[in-house]
Amino acid sequence: MEPIIHKYLESLKLGNIQVFKNMAIVPLTAPADDGLEYLTLQEALDQQMLKVTEISDSGSVPELKVTNTSAQYVLLLDGEELMGAKQNRVLTTTILLKPNSETIIPVSCTEQGRWGYNSPEFSSSGHMMSKKVRFTQAHSVHESLRREQGHRSDQGAVWEEISQLSAEAEVASPTGAMRDVYESKASTLAEYEKAFEWQPKQQGMLVIIDGEIVGFDLLSRASAYQKLHSKLLKSYAMDAMLQQTEQSSTPSIDDMQAFLATAKSCTAQHYPSVGYGDDYRFEGKTMIGSALVADGGVIHTAFFKSAENESNEKMAGYQQRRAYRSVKD
Repeated sequence: MEPIIHKYLESLKLGNIQVFKNMAIVPLTAPADDGLEYLTLQEALDQQMLKVTEISDSGSVPELKVTNTSAQYVLLLDGEELMGAKQNRVLTTTILLKPNSETIIPVSCTEQGRWGYNSPEFSSSGHMMSKKVRFTQAHSVHESLRREQGHRSDQGAVWEEISQLSAEAEVASPTGAMRDVYESKASTLAEYEKAFEWQPKQQGMLVIIDGEIVGFDLLSRASAYQKLHSKLLKSYAMDAMLQQTEQSSTPSIDDMQAFLATAKSCTAQHYPSVGYGDDYRFEGKTMIGSALVADGGVIHTAFFKSAENESNEKMAGYQQRRAYRSVKD
């Protein structure tokens, strides 16, 4: 692992565990809450400093155009959803947009049944992919990067996961929109938000569902994380809510430290980022992760755990679809 990322993970401090139903979180902080300053997606949109559109009138499913007219960097997180234009999309990777820049960003579709304008520009839906869907998307992006095909996701796998999410939530969306699932469960998700409020100086969270540590997200600045806390929390809470189990035993501090140690032991690969900085991808036997590094600091890092058979099944499915498309082409 890159020394700067390893050192950053070594510096993490675990806060007091918080528990609600079958989900628990541990607030994360890092000693260095400074470095590069940036706006979040929502901040930039609210200040009318960011314009997100289709790349052309005809559009392209896996790409969007983003224009940052501010003098500041803008952070877009992997899994954040944009709604509007010809169909809703999500970011396939974390991107730090340069000041006064125009960038073509890679995305996945989260609304399979619509391809027609309902607005000229995109806005934030206020939602992020659930951890399970982010895991699936991340796996396919890792494979795409290995094949030197950029930060592209397996769109078919993403649609399959969203379809399963809708079925488990018992939500019938007329356009197969992920957003409709979140909107239908808004009142229940609000209970999780109330139970897990942002803590002063918190920069991330380690998440436990049904007694198992499932992953963590961490940002370089507490001020930025505070604005993203609700969105990230709901992405994990969606999985917890749909499992509908009672609270189970909570992992010990040793278990949590062991999880972080496993993250640090993952094999790393380095790639150019879509925007500013360097993109690192990590893989272990039952874990994948990513980190965006810029100006000598870790801007965002996320690691997800999965059962080994789930990881293998997802990758096998991705490779089969890739092989089929190659033969068809």
